[in-house]
Amino acid sequence: MNIVALTGSNRNHAASSGLAEYAAAIMRESGHTVRIIHLYHTPLPLYSPTAENLQHPGVEQLLQSFEQANAIMLTTPEYHGSISGVLKNALDYLGQAHFKGKAVLTASTAGGPVGISSLLQLQAIVRNLHGVNCPEWISIGGSLRHQFEGISGLQTGVHESVPEADERVFSAVRSFLRLAESLRNE
Repeated sequence: MNIVALTGSNRNHAASSGLAEYAAAIMRESGHTVRIIHLYHTPLPLYSPTAENLQHPGVEQLLQSFEQANAIMLTTPEYHGSISGVLKNALDYLGQAHFKGKAVLTASTAGGPVGISSLLQLQAIVRNLHGVNCPEWISIGGSLRHQFEGISGLQTGVHESVPEADERVFSAVRSFLRLAESLRNE
């Protein structure tokens, strides 16, 4: 299965990006292809549906990756009870054609104990884009989020262990992959 993960941080080595890398490594170990788009490394122009913006290399990569994906993962840091601005900007470029009928796993990292507000907002966006929210989500908060900072480039398929979060992430990823497979087989 072809999965795209979009990380919504504008900071290098962010915990939310590390969480996406960690989950992607688990998915790869299950035999799936995962492409991660780091908005820190691939900044997008502020959303405007102009020809100039739609021809921006980062926007073209985003659109193509989502068109080719069978399933989607969205990760964000929680800022002021919401998703990051860079993630919202990227989502504005996407539409129902990119999400319709696809399983979507949402994940957040937060300074507090949990990042529920950002996850609720992401799930509302996914519903409006006709994606199918995974019944489980991932929220990593407090000091635990620091264990995900700096995780990057786990392309080999062998994930680094974060024992305190392993079961939570594994459970959500398993649920997501089951949902994605069932939707793909419909």
